[in-house]
Amino acid sequence: MAVMVDPPQRGSADERSAPADLPASPDDETAAGSSQQGTIITARLENPGSVTTAPAPPKLAEPPIPGGRVEAMMGVLIRVLAHSPLARPLPAVTLSGLGLGGVAFVGLCATAPRPSVATPPVLLPLTSLARDAGAPHLAPLVANLIMYASIGLCCLGLAMMLWANSRGWSPSPRRVFWTAAGAIAVLVNITPVGSSDIASYAAYGRIAALGHDPYTFLPTMLPGGRHNPYTMLVSPQWQTQPSVYGPVATWTHLLAAQIGGAKPWATIWVLMIMIGAAFLAAGYVLLRTAANPVRAVLLWVANPLLIAELVIGGHLDAIVALFAIVAIVLSRRRATLCGDLVLGLVVGVAGGIKVNAIFVGLGIAIPLLHDRAWARLARIGSVATLTTLGLYYFSYGFGALKPLGQASRWVVSPTVWRLVQAIGSAISPHAGAVVTTMIGFAWPPLMLALAWYLYNRLSPDVPTVVAATCALTFAWVLVAPWSLPWYASVAWVTLALLPRNSLTRWLTLATATLSLLHFNGGHNPTNSPVGPTP
Repeated sequence: MAVMVDPPQRGSADERSAPADLPASPDDETAAGSSQQGTIITARLENPGSVTTAPAPPKLAEPPIPGGRVEAMMGVLIRVLAHSPLARPLPAVTLSGLGLGGVAFVGLCATAPRPSVATPPVLLPLTSLARDAGAPHLAPLVANLIMYASIGLCCLGLAMMLWANSRGWSPSPRRVFWTAAGAIAVLVNITPVGSSDIASYAAYGRIAALGHDPYTFLPTMLPGGRHNPYTMLVSPQWQTQPSVYGPVATWTHLLAAQIGGAKPWATIWVLMIMIGAAFLAAGYVLLRTAANPVRAVLLWVANPLLIAELVIGGHLDAIVALFAIVAIVLSRRRATLCGDLVLGLVVGVAGGIKVNAIFVGLGIAIPLLHDRAWARLARIGSVATLTTLGLYYFSYGFGALKPLGQASRWVVSPTVWRLVQAIGSAISPHAGAVVTTMIGFAWPPLMLALAWYLYNRLSPDVPTVVAATCALTFAWVLVAPWSLPWYASVAWVTLALLPRNSLTRWLTLATATLSLLHFNGGHNPTNSPVGPTP
């Protein structure tokens, strides 16, 4: 039952988050109806001994915005599952391990040179050992079934770990971190699963290593054309596409290619290690800075969905998430000239990796606008903008933005925009360009409207910079015409800094749904998504 009150104004970016031990709502993803052993008062944490009066009544962990019938039905389901035997530490961890084990098994059975339905045709060290040991090449139907089941287990395992945590399970966050680090150290040696993007990274790195411009030079232009060892690993629809990533991303690809040389498997292996290291680095920042480190490590470094998508999938969105969380942590510190310059530099470098880093910059700007900190906003904004533009100009020139502009007109199935395109084509075969242009104008305001709604679903007591960045990136994943599960990395890393809330359940469902719809090795038409997948 919701208590209708006027929620307090959200504070500045430097304000501490709401007490992490407070339940978000009677039916949030952690079944917060379970008893709590105590309430930590923020004032006592910041000024020990200064509070002598009786503690104030706990504030609502979420403003009283009704969720409707869908929220009510979800709440009933969550209460049932949260009190089931699965919502205990051992079953929860077991489910997570089985999910990741299933995804890893598909990678171990990716017996090159035959392409798999869920893996590119490349052998990394552990996959090579598995092949020598007699691991079979999985038929498309078998690989699909294993992937569907494994993603479902990852989703259920994550939910059960969070529910077990809400019922009193509080593992050592450092132990969880290092256990996850050990698992990731093994997983980066397995053939990437669920996407062939990392093969494109390797090809762009090889192009740069040979002295060409990856923003104009296509993978098919490498010596040997489509028979080049690098080009052969790239998905056919990407073999004729230039890079859509920023210059900083290209430099990581270049470094890996310089190490790998003429061996594409070695280049991909180096990229996998770099992505795994970035994922763990982001988790370490959360471990050291989160108000509730147990929840933070469960939502990020021990999150089986994210490990499957970012680490085993081999996506540089893990690097974007690392720069995002560093920028957010820096923005919450005491304002100094040097600190603002460093913050702008970090945001600018993030923009040089992938364009979606703009949402991190916007999330940092929102509390500064609220506080009317115009000088600080100007400092951070100008440094970030100059850094990103400088990275482009002094590396490959502003021409590197041209492929990104072309990619911005793409629409990926199964977004609602794909349905809009289909309806437009059915009405008029020549309406494709007009419909695509209309979509380009329609989705940004819809995204901002959804972000505003999600922002107001979060507690007024949490830092504005965290709430705004989480809401913006989550809304982008839901509304953008091109939406893939690994795009949710920044939403997840910011969510890990927030107290328990109902957005966790929806972000889990959104990521899991996209994961079920978008796992593909890029070379087998059995599970090919409709439309390009940047």
